[in-house]
Amino acid sequence: MEGNASARCHPSVSISRLREAINSLDSKMASLMSQRHELEAHLEQAVRLQSPIHRLPNELLASIFVIGVLEMADESPVMVPTLMLVCHYWEEVVLDTPVLWSKISVSPHDSLEKARRKLSRSKSCPLDISISFGPRLEHLNTVTEKIIHAMDLFRPALWRTRSFSLSVPTRPQAHAALARCQEDAPLLVSLVIQIYRFQDDNYSSPPLPLFRGHTPRLRSCSLTSFNFDWDTRLVSRLRVLKLGGYFNGFVPSPSTLLGILRLCPELEEFALRNMSDVDSDYCYPISFQEIDLPTTSKIRLPRLSRISLYCSGNVFTRQIMNQITFPNLESLEMCYLENVTPILQLLYTQALTRLPLQSLRIESCLFNEPKLVILLRKLPSMTRLELIDVEDASSNLLTSLSFSQPWVCPKLDTVTLDGCTFLDWDSLRTFVESRLPANSYPRYQDAHAFRSAQVASTVVSVSASAAAAGYSRSNRSRSAQHPQAVIPGPRRIRSIDVTRCSQISKEMVQWLRMYIPEVKCEPAKGVWGEPMMP
Repeated sequence: MEGNASARCHPSVSISRLREAINSLDSKMASLMSQRHELEAHLEQAVRLQSPIHRLPNELLASIFVIGVLEMADESPVMVPTLMLVCHYWEEVVLDTPVLWSKISVSPHDSLEKARRKLSRSKSCPLDISISFGPRLEHLNTVTEKIIHAMDLFRPALWRTRSFSLSVPTRPQAHAALARCQEDAPLLVSLVIQIYRFQDDNYSSPPLPLFRGHTPRLRSCSLTSFNFDWDTRLVSRLRVLKLGGYFNGFVPSPSTLLGILRLCPELEEFALRNMSDVDSDYCYPISFQEIDLPTTSKIRLPRLSRISLYCSGNVFTRQIMNQITFPNLESLEMCYLENVTPILQLLYTQALTRLPLQSLRIESCLFNEPKLVILLRKLPSMTRLELIDVEDASSNLLTSLSFSQPWVCPKLDTVTLDGCTFLDWDSLRTFVESRLPANSYPRYQDAHAFRSAQVASTVVSVSASAAAAGYSRSNRSRSAQHPQAVIPGPRRIRSIDVTRCSQISKEMVQWLRMYIPEVKCEPAKGVWGEPMMP
């Protein structure tokens, strides 16, 4: 009995020892696994440090971040918070790069606290400040309070502000914000002030002078509905001047605006938009009527390359254009100006000496078509012609661009005929064919497969064909006599817009797409957006 008892006790002793041995092994395995994880972490860090991006100096990596965040196109910007989430090293580099925090905005989507953090992290680098609230007037008092708090936050940093943009619903809100701009702005280069609602509020006086009149580097100024009493200290030595939205007696007189232009001899871009009280000759006294000044008495703007005139008053615009010269003008937009024939005459006079105009846009204006053609003959550098909702553009215009010696606008490659319903298909097709390179037209010589029943004529006019044939024979004979004196042909049309041209059928659009890489065509729509059948 005693032997059996001792035998029964022995297994229990061996079980406890076995369990202790297993536990010891588990401890050793856990220790080894811990060491393995530690070694793996060190290995991962060592491998990561071998990556080229981690061998870059902090300064070079910061420069790459600046290019990605601030200098990339708007379609694919790199966000600063995204960089900070990559790793602690990148986060430290981002936090130690003040220029990455230099763009600061306050809006319904950007809080004051976020702006305060950016302001602190930007240290002493130049700032781009934006305060933007849309035209909606809901919670008007709350918006005003946010604008004032934002200006109180930015006021100590105005001395290092490079660009300042203020967009607010009303003029009193703008004045309340700008009343806090009473510090010098020695680095300010660009100023934008936009007021969406321009109701008459004479009780609100503008805080002048802005920035104590000390903006020595200011070169770009865009003002919408902001009454600054035309203080020349703010709008002198500019390279970009944009004025718009001046109503109810706030429009500057022609002499005032000409005085501003005289103070900007290096002006490169000039825009007038939505200027009321200037639509009639009766708005001006006799002293402001057009006077044909000699060229030596006009304001010379040798660097002016772009002019945009949108609903700025026909007489007012003529008065300004008549007294300036622009020998390097490259782009001109004229929209909602009634009859622009006098302006076309001014352009022709300028073109007699020098006018390298490349882009011309005429929208909802009247003009004398033969005078436009005469002007186009003086513009060999023209590459873009945009005619939108103009009733005076007929087939004669396209004919003049099709067969002429020398070619009219030989570099023209982009044409917009949006809403021009007085152009017939034959003239448009002839215009496109005449500018095709040699031997490119066509596999379908007669083009019968691409002419619908709506086409008024199935052949090119005999006179146009004869002119083309005569021009071709003249070229061949001249080439035979002088092989080196071949007259180059016009540039091929690369883009054409026939939106809202109800006379152009689907078959015609298909034909255009055979020979023009980019063809834009949208049908005319009714009041409620419904398609209108031609």
